[in-house]
Amino acid sequence: MNTPAQRWTRPVPAWTPPLDPDVLHSVLAKIRQWQPFDGDAVLDDVAAVLDDFIPAEEQIDELAHRLRGHLARLVDIAVAAEAEERDATTAGLIDRAHAVHSEDVPGDHWTAVGHLRRMGWTVNELLEHMVATQCLREAA
Repeated sequence: MNTPAQRWTRPVPAWTPPLDPDVLHSVLAKIRQWQPFDGDAVLDDVAAVLDDFIPAEEQIDELAHRLRGHLARLVDIAVAAEAEERDATTAGLIDRAHAVHSEDVPGDHWTAVGHLRRMGWTVNELLEHMVATQCLREAA
């Protein structure tokens, strides 16, 4: 009992993409670069700088790079969730994150360790506050 397929008899306009090709390529590149939030990695890096052990001099730049990445990702999540508009504490933590993120790593080892610890505390406080305000689920 096969029935013939019905044909559309009215004219249908041709489909046009919602964005031009350059913008679509840009969106695709950003999607390909995206990585999911890894709370375990954040906590591992925070522990590495806030632990009783002092990071070695050769670890400073790598830890600073990763902590800056965590700060940027947490700020992006908070801004996307409009958390800073609903909560003054979140807004303050975001401001502190911007400030510590923009600072260069000092050349002196002990001053650099202090800088890493400030970044670590900022990451930790922002993460904990975002979990407490349900902007993020538990990190680990």
